[in-house]
Amino acid sequence: MKFTDLLFVYVFLAALIPIYFIGKKTIYRNIVLISFSLLFYAWSRPEWLILLLISITGNYFFGLMIDKYRGTGKAKLGVAFSLILSLGMLFVFKYTDFFITNINGIFGANIPLTGLILPIGISFYTFQIISYIMDVYWGKVKVQRSYYKLLLYISLFPQLVAGPIVRYSVIENEIDQRVSSADDISAGITRFMYGLGKKVIIANNLHTIVEKYFGTELSDLSVAGTWYAVILYALYVYYDFSGYSDMAIGLGRIFGFHFDENFRYPFVSKNITEFWQRWHISLGSFFRDYLLYIPIFGKRRQYASLFLVWFCTGFWHGASWNYIIWGLYFGIFIFIERLIGNKRLKKVPAPIMHIYTTVVYVVGFGIFYFDSSAGGLSALGTFFGNLVGANGNPFIDIGTQTSFMNNIFLIIAAVVFSAPIVPWLRKKIQKTEAGENIIGISTVVSNVALLVISTLLLVNNTNQPFLYWHF
Repeated sequence: MKFTDLLFVYVFLAALIPIYFIGKKTIYRNIVLISFSLLFYAWSRPEWLILLLISITGNYFFGLMIDKYRGTGKAKLGVAFSLILSLGMLFVFKYTDFFITNINGIFGANIPLTGLILPIGISFYTFQIISYIMDVYWGKVKVQRSYYKLLLYISLFPQLVAGPIVRYSVIENEIDQRVSSADDISAGITRFMYGLGKKVIIANNLHTIVEKYFGTELSDLSVAGTWYAVILYALYVYYDFSGYSDMAIGLGRIFGFHFDENFRYPFVSKNITEFWQRWHISLGSFFRDYLLYIPIFGKRRQYASLFLVWFCTGFWHGASWNYIIWGLYFGIFIFIERLIGNKRLKKVPAPIMHIYTTVVYVVGFGIFYFDSSAGGLSALGTFFGNLVGANGNPFIDIGTQTSFMNNIFLIIAAVVFSAPIVPWLRKKIQKTEAGENIIGISTVVSNVALLVISTLLLVNNTNQPFLYWHF
């Protein structure tokens, strides 16, 4: 079940919301959320629910062990057991076939692949569990002694399968004490509708265009056609993932949870460091807080840690070399910007910095798209040849001109809404005498319009899965 399934919108939510709000006690509402969350996760493949429960149960006891033996070797042993269980499950399902494939390729072996299917959400809930265990070990949060409350934290369906990676400290108090006010519910519904529109109206249509280009022979693409496709792909990834994050944050808000932001208009960034402070914020902050400052070979080594963070950032996204290259690619630019320093970077004219940043992340998404198979690597070479015009292909072609003109309104909308124009307009309107009334009416109208348009599109077209469900 996906957030963009009509079954989810018109049956799952339609049943959950009244059942949830019938009871006033938090314990009742928690039980309702747990029940619906487990149903949501088990809908596609019930066996994945067993893995989730094993991970939660094991780490519940490891957390208690760490708290009981705090400051001793047994506490460290609890952390070790937790990491072995959590990362071990992630490794088995996500990376086993990757390593087998590479061993077969390097040594000429013939080890059969396992063919294991990656459980949805395992990359996200594994990192949530790790953040909880480490924060308990470091004394940043109190251990959760109630199993069902820890189960709620990990299994909460809005953020379970594709983030954001919610820290336990963010919702620790809201597990026991939270209020769903009228403003919270209204803001949550609005945020959910915006996310739904991002995904169904913009992201899915951008994906269709991208697949028409990258699904053909890349060597035939013009330079402009290649740039056109990869720019639209970058926009697609943004709208797909930020759309999911918006829906997750909105759903959490409806039920009284306040998740941290996961995207803050990354395409307005002036450098790559800022871009990654605005893009997939929960993942970046996870690696910063739990990996960047760990001692390597007994010492804190700045550049070795930076390499490790960006290697892991790429590898987290998938068991494929293109993701590793993609992570290290951005790590190199972060490294260069650190060497230059913020003071020197600020002296460079803003338009130049913005162009530099745009080119870097657009090319980065080209790396992100193609997998590590022989065909994928070959396609990647052709792709870069087209980007720089090194393949002798024409600069532009009729097909690209036609596609651009046919999708001009979609492209304009994608570019406009990727910048903080709507919040700016909202602030301007709120300063007027009738501002609040205008905002209220326009919010209701836009919510209804987004729901109706998204519903019609979902009825008549195949629902494209969220990209990050694969990670």
